[in-house]
Amino acid sequence: METEKLLTPVNSYGSHDGDMRPVLGSTAFHPEEEEFRRRLKYYFMSPCDKFRAKGRKPFKLVLQVIKILIVTIQLILFGLSNQMVVTFKEENTITFKHLFLKNYADGSDDTHAVYTQADVYDHIFHAVEKYLAIPSETIGRYAYVRPDNANQSGLMLCQQYYRKGRIDPANDTFNIDPKVITECLGVDPPEKIPPPSELKRKHPDLALDRSYKNFTLKFYKLINVTIDFKLKAINIQTIINNEIPDCYTFSITITFDNKAHSGRVKIHLDNKVDIQECKNPSVSGKGDNRFRMFFDVVVILTCVLSFILCSRSIIRGLLLQHEFSQFFQHCYNQNICLSDRMEFLNGWYILLVVSDILTVSGTIMKIGIESKNFADYDVCGILLGTSTLLVWVGVMRYLSFFQKYNILIVTMRVALPNVIRFCCCVAVIYLGYCFCGWIVLGPYHVKFRSLSMVSECLFSLINGDDMFVTFASMQQSSYLVWLFSQLYLYTFISLFIYMVLSLFIALITGSYETIKHQCEGEASVTQLHAYIAECKDSPESGMFRKESSSSCSIFCCCERSPMQENVLVVN
Repeated sequence: METEKLLTPVNSYGSHDGDMRPVLGSTAFHPEEEEFRRRLKYYFMSPCDKFRAKGRKPFKLVLQVIKILIVTIQLILFGLSNQMVVTFKEENTITFKHLFLKNYADGSDDTHAVYTQADVYDHIFHAVEKYLAIPSETIGRYAYVRPDNANQSGLMLCQQYYRKGRIDPANDTFNIDPKVITECLGVDPPEKIPPPSELKRKHPDLALDRSYKNFTLKFYKLINVTIDFKLKAINIQTIINNEIPDCYTFSITITFDNKAHSGRVKIHLDNKVDIQECKNPSVSGKGDNRFRMFFDVVVILTCVLSFILCSRSIIRGLLLQHEFSQFFQHCYNQNICLSDRMEFLNGWYILLVVSDILTVSGTIMKIGIESKNFADYDVCGILLGTSTLLVWVGVMRYLSFFQKYNILIVTMRVALPNVIRFCCCVAVIYLGYCFCGWIVLGPYHVKFRSLSMVSECLFSLINGDDMFVTFASMQQSSYLVWLFSQLYLYTFISLFIYMVLSLFIALITGSYETIKHQCEGEASVTQLHAYIAECKDSPESGMFRKESSSSCSIFCCCERSPMQENVLVVN
């Protein structure tokens, strides 16, 4: 019963209008004013009541259901394709790390380093030798990328160092010229690659470039060493989904980082991918790409139609708002408050318009990807994923027309202003803890090394995750910092879990209680809804259309109880 009371007040304009009383005190109205009041009432009706009033079919509702289905199918198809692209890139990156980084182990990206000059040379020569031996050693099929410029080489081995550097720790003296010099050496792959069946045998034309053996490093002023080269590959696993395989160009950079001059040279490999259309592809099932193209066009047309209908409804609402304001100013010499003006601006329609724009943009990018004119899967995925999220959230508008599904929307709408103000105050304290933790605990705790990591760690603590691990991971090299960390963590956890989180939940609970108490008593009615409530015509009265129709919709025309008629419509 409490839930039913919660969902039965204020601005429903169905067959029964409850006992809401007008606030203007007028009892006799001109026919023109009655017609205008009837227009206002019709605007705020649900799709079912609009069908009863004028027989108007719920085209937008049907269109949104269709759009949800095709947009979700499109997202699933793109997700499967994107997953193969990301998997192919990640697996090749792991392959390159095991192939070109000596003694590399999975998960050691942050700890892979060398500590002697001999090891630095050994790792550099290992990477270059593996590059030259790609045709005979790799399981995957890779090809060298040879630069168009004759002065460049397939692999560039470069070192950066200070132009002048002298460091004498014994005398506590140094002399550094901060200008950076870059010195490079080119290494060319074999000109002729024999067939795979002959790679194991010695081939007279397979002459390898050994010039890199003469590369000398200036360790006393060395900043870093980089090895840059490119490889080509073809992702044939897309054939599983009846898609044309893509051609990939991997731009690989191996960096030996010595900027800290701490005696530890960190090694890491970066891999950037460029995707392009293969030349003269020969794969059966190419017509399936045409079907995907046709399906994407259907999605675009559906979203454009949805955009037009929702934009038209928004414009109609704004025009009706302007007309209502002018009418009140002229007839009653009263100004309409901002909250009543905002009633005419349907936020759900704005949400759907934004989702349509994102869907159309993402679909155009998807067509570009499938036609190999565009290769940014990440941007396309963000657009399509966000648009699908908004489309599904927009379904809540139609669920709100049902009595049992409206409680979440009403509570969120009432609680949202207080929640936003509360979060603004909490954000100030939260940011203070973030900056303090980063500055003080960053050098001693792995979870506080950057601002983003600090924020992630503190947010997980609010939810009760990894509390003991966070305490235990604190280094005790400095007793003062360790003592500060204990005070810092205990105060943060106590403040945010026992006070902030409890108050946050209380705000939402309080909003629910406020709505329930208002429904139990005499509900407050805004000027707009009180004016509309003076119209006593029900949707079935026939006053909303000149000719009544006996047609019945399977979705909308079933007989409903008075309690269902008074369900709160959330626009």
